[in-house]
Parts: sequence; structure tokens; C-alpha cells
Amino acid sequence: MLARPPPRPCSGAGDRWRRQDAPSAMPRVPAGGLGRGAAGVFKLVAARPAATTVVAAAAGERRTAGPAAAVDGAQLANGSAVAGISKLVTSTVGKSTNILWHDCPIGQNERQKLLNQKGCVVWITGLSGSGKSTLACALSRELHSRGHLTYVLDGDNLRHGLNRDLSFKAEDRAENIRRVGEVAKLFADAGLICIASLISPYRSERGACRNLLPSSSFIEVFLNAPLEVCESRDPKGLYKLARAGKIKGFTGIDDPYEPPSDCELYSAKLGTALHLNQWLIKLCHIWKQMVS
Repeated sequence: MLARPPPRPCSGAGDRWRRQDAPSAMPRVPAGGLGRGAAGVFKLVAARPAATTVVAAAAGERRTAGPAAAVDGAQLANGSAVAGISKLVTSTVGKSTNILWHDCPIGQNERQKLLNQKGCVVWITGLSGSGKSTLACALSRELHSRGHLTYVLDGDNLRHGLNRDLSFKAEDRAENIRRVGEVAKLFADAGLICIASLISPYRSERGACRNLLPSSSFIEVFLNAPLEVCESRDPKGLYKLARAGKIKGFTGIDDPYEPPSDCELYSAKLGTALHLNQWLIKLCHIWKQMVS
């Protein structure tokens, strides 16, 4: 019988992360079980989809307390305690099941210190042709010249990619705003000044985006240009198509626009370079006050 060769020492970069007492092959994870296997290897099983508790296991941090709660170091899952495991529960959010929030050691504060700025969202709303994209780009350029990192989320640009699967029906418009709000939240968390430029006609959906961030991190700007002014500009020719019945559900023509009731800044005119510069000064002042 051939002698078994001695174990090879861990020398490669990839081996340094392997536990010394871990077997060479991971054991199979039985369905419906969650516990500590041989040599301290964890076996992971998803919690019931009905569970809404989100707990971070690796760092030992508890996020929320939901229907499934830790009792005496054991986690209640499927109605019974699981030996050897605590603070590890997956959750259900919307249609996503068995998901777990994972925290990273580098957070918003660290990113903001690196960029020397505070992340926030400037949400510009108004009718088509009111000057939203013009103001967004001008604000981005002005802040960039002052040494701040910005990013513009333009409604039409996003429909070329992220939201290309959405129409202009009411339910799709709601999903369009929801997605942009979530992306803007991520950019603000990254430490960027995110400038979102969208018609976003419904007050409730803008409010939902506002509620995603702290009050000091969301600046709503309303370009209250009258319909007749926007229609006379008609930079994309959309009002003409809507009046001719070739576009249905066009905001301001056959779909309502709900003005903000609690925006941080609004104006009825943005037609000249002077007005634009005045707005930039006001916006920069408000932004500096809110994020300082």
C-alpha cells in the first residue's frame, strides 16, 4: 500500500483565507437545515420568505427586529430554534426572497471625507420645456468648477438604458421615478452630489424619493414655468405631437402635473442667462447651508 503523502503547507495567496481546520471539500448543505458542521464550517439555509428580519451575521450586527428573533443565542427560523447560530436571518423585500444585508467597513462618512464633500440629491422637477436639463447641467458645471464631484441623472438619458423597458403609462412612470430615486440615494451614499432632472409629475412619488434620504440631503427644485411658456419653447416638438393626439398621457396636456408643496426652491422663469446665474447662486447657497 502506498504511503499517504504529508499535507502540503498553505503557501499560495488564495490559500491564506482557508481555515486550517476546514476540510478540503465543503460538505453538502442539506435542505431545510442550518447549523454548525464539522470543524466549524457553517451550513447556510434560507429563512422562510415571510421573515422580514434583517440581521448582519459576519460582523455580529443586528439591523432590525422582525418576526424571527434571536432567543438565548439561537435563531428562531421556521418556528424553531436552530442550535449554534445566532444573528443570521435572511429577509423578504418586495419580490426578493432570502436576501441578507451586508455592511462594508468603508461607509458614507469615509467616502465623504475622501471627497471632502457631503453627498446629497438635488431633485429638479417641472413641465417638459421648463429648463430642467439646462439647470441641471449648469449646476453640475458650477459645482465642478468649485471642486465638487457631481453626477446628473437626466430622465431622457435614463430611458436610453436603465429604464428603457418602461413606457409612459402611469404604473411605468411610477416605477421610473422609484428607480431613479433609488439610484440617486446610492450616489448620495457614495458621497456625490446627485442632480436628478425629471418631470416627475406626481407629488407622492417625489415624496417617496425624498423619504429615502435624510431631510438635509434632499433639495427639491421646482421650475414653475407656465404651460404656455413651455409649449411655446417646445424644444423636442412633443407639445405639438400631444396637441395633435399623437402622444397620449403627456404631462400638462392630458395628464396632470402636481406642483410641490414643500420644495426648497422654485421660480416661474428661467429664460435668460441672468436668471440662470441667479438660480445657481441660490442653489449653491441652499446646498451649502443644508449639507454643512
